[in-house]
Amino acid sequence: MKNLYQQVQYGNSYGYLGSLGFIVMATDTVMQENLRTLAPDGVSISVAPVASPNEINVEGLRKHIDTMAKAASLIQPDAPPDLICYACTSGSIVIGEHAVAEQIRLGAPKSQPMTLVTGVIDGLRALNVRSIVVATPYIDEVNKLEYRFMTNQGFNVLDIKGMQIDDGSIMGNITPSYIKEFALSLDRPEADAIFISCGGIRTIDILQEIEKKANKPVICSNQAMMWSCLRRINVSLTVKGYGRLFEIPEIVDPRSI
Repeated sequence: MKNLYQQVQYGNSYGYLGSLGFIVMATDTVMQENLRTLAPDGVSISVAPVASPNEINVEGLRKHIDTMAKAASLIQPDAPPDLICYACTSGSIVIGEHAVAEQIRLGAPKSQPMTLVTGVIDGLRALNVRSIVVATPYIDEVNKLEYRFMTNQGFNVLDIKGMQIDDGSIMGNITPSYIKEFALSLDRPEADAIFISCGGIRTIDILQEIEKKANKPVICSNQAMMWSCLRRINVSLTVKGYGRLFEIPEIVDPRSI
């Protein structure tokens, strides 16, 4: 038996290029599938849920912070990921990037902290976008905060409209075809890009189709988040079929944009 153990062979782990952790809403039915679709070979993915009520409104989103540090502490605690990202666009805006980063550092001090909306800003800037239209599934009180946030980040928001859905448990059931039609209905000739906000809807399924139809870049939450997360851990691999953002050939460190 001893000789058998001595013959054990070891090689690379799934995360031989890097490892990413994500804090995901407990009600989300889309995010984990998207993460594994968008992650290239060599990058491992780990997730932990943050307690979340079904109600997607300002009050409900603020509650995510209550268990943020605990969720971060549960993601591979003995071998912390290179980066941990809070994977909620609207929650990132409502709570604030800095407040989220503090909680992630509290729970996982050895991992680089990030938020989903940080990735969105990184992606838009990497594509030199200035004027945008924004499609969301959210209710108006959340859209108002998103409009203010995007404007404060220096973008000219030509229009922002939501589907007026306030139940997080059903967002994953919105059909990709409807997302496509809704996003294209907001497009304007003067918009440099379309931004489809929310990590809990199935935008990546039809992102390439929207880009082809609109003939301009389309940024969506999960695509931009993964692009930025990879660059922040120095992984430059691209994932084909998910928009012009992933077609940028050189390594762009989002922190230098």
